[in-house]
Amino acid sequence: MNTPVQPVDSVRHTDRMWDATESLRADIDRLEFLEQLGHGTLPLDAFRFYIEQDRLYLAGYTKALSLLASRAPDATTAAFWATSAASAVDEASLHESLLSGSALPPSDVQVEHSPTCLGYTSYLIATAATEPYPVAAAAILPCFWIYADVAVRLAGAAHDVVARDPEHPYARWVSTYDSEEFREIVSAARALVDEAANQATDAQRDAMIDAFVVATRYEAMFWDTALHPTPWPHSRMAVSQ
Repeated sequence: MNTPVQPVDSVRHTDRMWDATESLRADIDRLEFLEQLGHGTLPLDAFRFYIEQDRLYLAGYTKALSLLASRAPDATTAAFWATSAASAVDEASLHESLLSGSALPPSDVQVEHSPTCLGYTSYLIATAATEPYPVAAAAILPCFWIYADVAVRLAGAAHDVVARDPEHPYARWVSTYDSEEFREIVSAARALVDEAANQATDAQRDAMIDAFVVATRYEAMFWDTALHPTPWPHSRMAVSQ
């Protein structure tokens, strides 16, 4: 029977998880969607598609966070994940304001989950419900950490766009995630995942890395599919190319 194994060195397990996605994160930085978003040249229809999908994603993400909170090892950890779930609900208000405002083109297309969105949310919910707590926490982490990492570079690229038009819808999105408050939340999430790793078995620690990689793949696919969608057969959705 496996027993919890404490780390034998000073390397944080989240650093190992991060290193496992090095080449994948390099690919994310080169995504056409993010490059165009940073320069303010992303077609508005593509951005609307992304926001619509992210709104659907947040509903599933909230469920996964709530499940994670219910399985947390202590009250403080449970409170963090539960607060994160509530924050995801608040985050959806930004999406609602963007979609209902005049900054984005109107659409009468019935919105449904893209294959990537459904796959990602289903993976997170299933992992949060059925995998050991440390693995579930690792699967949740990329949505915090990858977003914060990307937002730092997006903010630099979007500086001129923000200067010209502080109300630009892309500027509002970037400013939400490139903030000290969000970086502090990411740091707290990392610390909780490291704590979980310290109490995990060797097999669970390996599975944590695998889960982090899978979720990071979904992050990359989620952004890419907004500009290069792969619709369902007979899909009701459409996005301008």
